[in-house]
Amino acid sequence: MTLRLKIHLIVGALMLAFLAAVFGLQLQSMRAAVSEEIVAAHRVAVQLLNRVTWVYAAQGTDALRAYLQGLGRVRAHDIVLIDSAGRELYHSPPSPYKLGRDAPAWFQALVSPPQLRQSIAFPDGRLELRADASRSVLDAWDELTRLAAVALGALLLANALVYWAVGRAVRPFGRIVRALEELQAQRFDPSVAPLPPLPGREAHAIGEAYNRMLDELRDHLETEKRAARAETQLADSRELTRWIDQHVEAERRLIARELHDELGQSVTAMRALALGIAQRSQTRDAQSALAAQTIADEASRLYDAMHGLIPRLTPLVLDHFGLADALGDLASRTRRAHPDLALTLRADLGERAIDAEAVLALYRAAQEGLTNALRHGEATQVRIELQAAAEAVELSVTDNGRGPPSEPRPTRGHHGLAWLGERARSLGGELQLQPGEAGGARLCMRLPLPAAEAPRPTDARPDPVSDPGDPPR
Repeated sequence: MTLRLKIHLIVGALMLAFLAAVFGLQLQSMRAAVSEEIVAAHRVAVQLLNRVTWVYAAQGTDALRAYLQGLGRVRAHDIVLIDSAGRELYHSPPSPYKLGRDAPAWFQALVSPPQLRQSIAFPDGRLELRADASRSVLDAWDELTRLAAVALGALLLANALVYWAVGRAVRPFGRIVRALEELQAQRFDPSVAPLPPLPGREAHAIGEAYNRMLDELRDHLETEKRAARAETQLADSRELTRWIDQHVEAERRLIARELHDELGQSVTAMRALALGIAQRSQTRDAQSALAAQTIADEASRLYDAMHGLIPRLTPLVLDHFGLADALGDLASRTRRAHPDLALTLRADLGERAIDAEAVLALYRAAQEGLTNALRHGEATQVRIELQAAAEAVELSVTDNGRGPPSEPRPTRGHHGLAWLGERARSLGGELQLQPGEAGGARLCMRLPLPAAEAPRPTDARPDPVSDPGDPPR
């Protein structure tokens, strides 16, 4: 049902209710008027005939009948003359007013007053007066029909005017509905034309709201397009970054292996040759022996420096012993480099398998956390914890240093955390740097784990605190 039809029906119902009330009041008024008229006429007729009857009755019944025949009807009353034997001698003629017409029986029963009768007795008989309200009721019926005809015409005219006025008033709403349907049909295409100014305060307000919505929709769609392009570019950048990281790690691993296998063997051979020359020249040429010993010592220092550089390039121990041993090696080298540092390590991976990229990211996070704690936090205590749960593996580095800054500020030249965060996000995880519970800083990397597979040997290792020596190479 349309809004126009609903308003039209409501207005029509209200008008019908009003007319019903008017007709009810009119019926009450008509009944009162008819009753008043009949009662007044009955009183006049009774007074008149009560006096005249005795005058003519003294002259005989025939004289009274002759008088009544000349009198006819008395104001809407039937007059009946009855002799002493009960015979009807005279009955007044019917009223010629609107002869042959009567109001409907239901209307007569509704409007007619209670019937009034009066009997006047005299020695030779009696005279009966019966009030007849049919003509007054008929007048009321004619008046009511005229009023109903006028009311019906007014009702039809008013409904037609209301229907036209409502249609004119709600016409802008139909245009708004069509505009919304067009916008939906074009899948919220921002090129949809806005609505012109619409007549009517409400329609104008809705049209203005629609145009504002259209403008905001254009802005939102443009923003979403820019966000989609930015997200695509970010995904491409992350993919490129991940590809670069993989190649950088591969190059580091290749360089580390070259240093370990080729250059390490060459330096070892140089040291062995220099030591042999020094031993053979010790008795014959002390200067040559000293030079050979110097070469051997430099080769030894070069070997140590090279082996200190290899873990910084790539932890080769990851390829052979896993993440726990690699962290143990990192902790051992850090203790040797910083004897005053209290470093503890707890690594428990259980039977969960970890992807190679995730392993390398966790190891780099441990390196970055140690570097920041020693270089920027000036920490004296560091705790490294590695634990695998059902759905994720988490590595945390907690120190007692100065802690992270209270407000983020640019750190030019220090992009390790940003690089680690991007690597964690590329693996579906997260990296957080927060203040520690007892001061200092806590760096935490959390990476998701694939669904559990068949059990595999545990990767847990004891805390290297009890064994400060280097892990096997």
